[in-house]
Amino acid sequence: MNLENTQVQMRKGILEFCILHIISRGEVYASDMLEELTSAKIMVVEGTLYPLLTRLRKAGLVEYKWVESSSGPPRKYYTITSQGQEFVSSLDKTWKELVNSTSQIITKKSK
Repeated sequence: MNLENTQVQMRKGILEFCILHIISRGEVYASDMLEELTSAKIMVVEGTLYPLLTRLRKAGLVEYKWVESSSGPPRKYYTITSQGQEFVSSLDKTWKELVNSTSQIITKKSK
């Protein structure tokens, strides 16, 4: 079994949750999301981030607006919708349950 592949799959599983959390804090530019995800070691490349942002927008969880930039082309800033906020709140509950369940399993001593 390939350790690196399993680690990548674990990170992919929480990527959408992390992106929604970042956006839920306020208006954010995609490159800022990418920087935060990279520094948190949830390895993401632009080729992964942008399709996911498009899916989230089509699902009605996030929206964006174009903002003129003094240093180049306009920038697309993302915000969470009320539906997205409800969705991320539900994911928060699921995340806490998963952390608790996983902790119970991985901290249990052998017999």
